[in-house]
Amino acid sequence: MRHRVYGRKFSMDTEQRRAMFRNLAAGFFEHGQITTTLPKAKAVQPFIEKIITLAKRGDLHARRRTVALLRDRIMCDDESKIERDRYGEVRKGPKLVRHIFENVGPRFADRQGGYTRIVRLARHRIGDGSPLVLLQMVGDESGPEIGGRRSTRRLAKERRRAFAEKSRAKTQAAPAAE
Repeated sequence: MRHRVYGRKFSMDTEQRRAMFRNLAAGFFEHGQITTTLPKAKAVQPFIEKIITLAKRGDLHARRRTVALLRDRIMCDDESKIERDRYGEVRKGPKLVRHIFENVGPRFADRQGGYTRIVRLARHRIGDGSPLVLLQMVGDESGPEIGGRRSTRRLAKERRRAFAEKSRAKTQAAPAAE
């Protein structure tokens, strides 16, 4: 029986699963999107959305909860912002939690939920053939097209918009001619 059993185990114990969620979420906030398998994306999506909700609150308790959930780490994308000591060790750099609270939280201030989306890719992982997906923040529609071709939904929307513009122009031109 599966009464009151929540979530997937992924053949891991609790600590490994939490570490995987923490690493996926940290990579997501660091890069803005991640490519992973469908089951992992579905499992980590609520975890990420809870962190974004905490970032929207923006108070000290929310920041401490986020640090406890993510184990604040230094983002190493931009080498110019990282300071190293004389031994080459990273001493100071942009913190992940600061990035979440300063950039991600205000971005979704007027949104009630649904901060992320899962986009299925037309690829499968080589080892076991599991489907790959792209987990990304909502609002990144201006980025490159996913999958190499334009979305049929977007094409239909553009056609409807063009038709509406044309019909509006005709109705506006007809009274002017009379």
